[in-house]
This record gives sequence, C-alpha cells and structure tokens, in this order.
Amino acid sequence: MVTAADPGETRTSVWLAARPAAPARRRSEAPSGLDRDRITAATVRLLDADGLARFSMRRLAAGLGVTAMSLYWYVDTKQDLLELALDRALGEVRLPTAAGEGAAEGGGAGWPVRLQTLARSYRRVLADHPWVAPLTAAYPNIGPHARAFDAALQRLLDATGLVDAARTGAHLAVSQFLHGCGGTVRRAPEGDFCLALDVLIAGIEAKAPAGRATTAQAASGQPPAGRASTAHAPAGQAPARP
Repeated sequence: MVTAADPGETRTSVWLAARPAAPARRRSEAPSGLDRDRITAATVRLLDADGLARFSMRRLAAGLGVTAMSLYWYVDTKQDLLELALDRALGEVRLPTAAGEGAAEGGGAGWPVRLQTLARSYRRVLADHPWVAPLTAAYPNIGPHARAFDAALQRLLDATGLVDAARTGAHLAVSQFLHGCGGTVRRAPEGDFCLALDVLIAGIEAKAPAGRATTAQAASGQPPAGRASTAHAPAGQAPARP
C-alpha cells in the first residue's frame, strides 16, 4: 500500500509482514540488550523530544548507544518502527469498560459518558504526542492497540441502538471528529473540544431509538428530550412549564 509517509513506494504494514527467523548463528551476533520493545519505547521518547521531522535511525541508535545497523536486526525499515511507535502511543488511550462492568470506575455509565471518556483520552494522547496525528493519517491503524480502540468504539455505537445508515453515519462522524482533532488539539481549548463533543453526542442521541436515547440521557444526568429539568428550580418557585 502507498502511504503518505513514503509517497510512491509500496510497502506492507509491519503488522502484516512476516519476518523469517534468523539462523541461530546470526541471532548470536545480534547486539545484546536490545529488543523490539526497548527500541519502540526509545522511538516514542525521541519523537516526543525532537518531533517527527528530525527523527532518524542514526539519532535513535545514538540514544541507545548502538550502531544504526544494529536496529535492523529488529525492524526492517524506519517506517516499520514508526508504525510500532504509533500503536504503542495509542495504547495510552483510556478505553471505557463495557456497560455494567467496573462500576467503581464509571464503567456502568451510559454510552454518552463512555464516549466522552474515550474521546477526551484520545485527545490527550494527541496532545502528549503531536507526531501521532500525522502518523495515523500515513499508516494503516491495525496494530493491537488501534484495534482495541476501534472495538471499544464499536461497542459504544452498539449501545446507541443505531442501525444501518444511521449507524454508519455515527461511526463516520465520531471517527472524523477524533481524527480531525490532530490539527487543532494544541490550539483549541479543551472547553471548546468538550462543547463540540457534546454537540456530536446530542446529534447521535437525536438519531437513536427513543428508548435508547432516554436511557442514555438518564445515565448522563440529562433530562429526557422535551421535558424541563426541575433539579435547579429556586426554592419556592415552580419549575418552568415546557
């Protein structure tokens, strides 16, 4: 597949490429103290410190105290290593538990609250790692953490009760909203992000089946549509009629 990270070059994702095992003699020649996990962790730190534009295998190797060629015992290309780093960063997203689980952590909350948790955690990862946004656009997001993220989002959409075109539209809206945060996450205040997220969730609720929408609103502390809340009416004053 051709990606934005390597225009004009067709490559296979690191998650799909099968690496043949090295002969025993060659394995014994590999530099000691290195493995993919350590190299990937060092890549994340270097990307955080210097940014994507300045990242190179030579700079990474210098930080690890090895030669650049030593890294190629564990990854075939720099692009492979960037894919590994991307998925490692996505592993920092706080995934909401399934409904009815983890009540102490809010896991039993309705899907709007869980979607807010997922979206705000994703935004935090983009803010902490500015290089993640361009890499998500450049590479296929099919690593284990990316797939766990997508599975969590699918469970949330299942909870809305939406089907067919409405379900597809909701998935597209949420995905585009989250991925679009990459270019504005350091410019837009979090309050603006949360307001936009509330508008998005309200739109999904408006499309949800009536029973699901009422349940979701109750779980998030919102009054059902068309009914005024009486929770904050001043003492001695009757609540406003709808």
